[in-house]
Amino acid sequence: MPRLSLIISFYNRIDYLKLVFAGIENQTFEDFEVIIADDGSNELIVQELKSFIQRFSFTTIHLWHEDQGFRKNKILNHAIKQSKSDYLVFIDGDCIPHSEFLKEHYENREKKICLTGRRVNLSKNITEKLTPDLIKNKFLENNNLLLFLDSIFNNTVDPEKGIYIKSKWLRKILNRKQRGLLGCNFSIHKEDILSVNGFDERYIYPSIGEDSDLQFRLELNGVKIKSLNNIAIQYHLYHKLQDRSKENLKIFEEVKKSRIAYTPFGIKKLIVSDH
Repeated sequence: MPRLSLIISFYNRIDYLKLVFAGIENQTFEDFEVIIADDGSNELIVQELKSFIQRFSFTTIHLWHEDQGFRKNKILNHAIKQSKSDYLVFIDGDCIPHSEFLKEHYENREKKICLTGRRVNLSKNITEKLTPDLIKNKFLENNNLLLFLDSIFNNTVDPEKGIYIKSKWLRKILNRKQRGLLGCNFSIHKEDILSVNGFDERYIYPSIGEDSDLQFRLELNGVKIKSLNNIAIQYHLYHKLQDRSKENLKIFEEVKKSRIAYTPFGIKKLIVSDH
């Protein structure tokens, strides 16, 4: 049984996933399984993906369901059920992990604590230059100055979040500020996320459903959010922003009013009465 399950949400961008897997190969922490939570990638991508994942020494499981629109939360819930470890780390398929990423999530784990890291948002210019070999040679980790310069002359955002801090006292200073759960970079004990019935599957548009909603319900249930800023680092590959639907806001407002931590629309489906 692996000590950690890394769950990656994915949809069609296998070129980005290849860069992410190069980052996974670099991990100093080695006792993990990978679960690809595929929200309906097309047949050609699935065929290529199945061939691609066989190249790696770590165990990789590919979970897929039919493309019926944005159903990220549903496939993530399926991944939670299939995971073999009692500790889960969640990332997106366009976020390259720093080589110490899994180690930091695992070593900082605590019961009733959800850990959340941060990410550097790479520009289109940097993203287009990246290759798996560059990632394996720690190009991003070793070029903080380049990322800072690119934030001035191009569109890299938050390059300071790519600085890996080893000092314990400096880590405490940098993480005094409360930060929200980031859906592409968090970890939690399986029993803690099961205690709120996983993700709410009513959210069928990006944003809120995979982070803000989950954080709200976890905190209702006594799970605290702890920041790993400058500790659990990711590099987010450039892409155009997805539309943010107001429908998600309506659902979240209902959740906040009800103050019910255990969603009826999660892993275990409950019968909801109007009375």
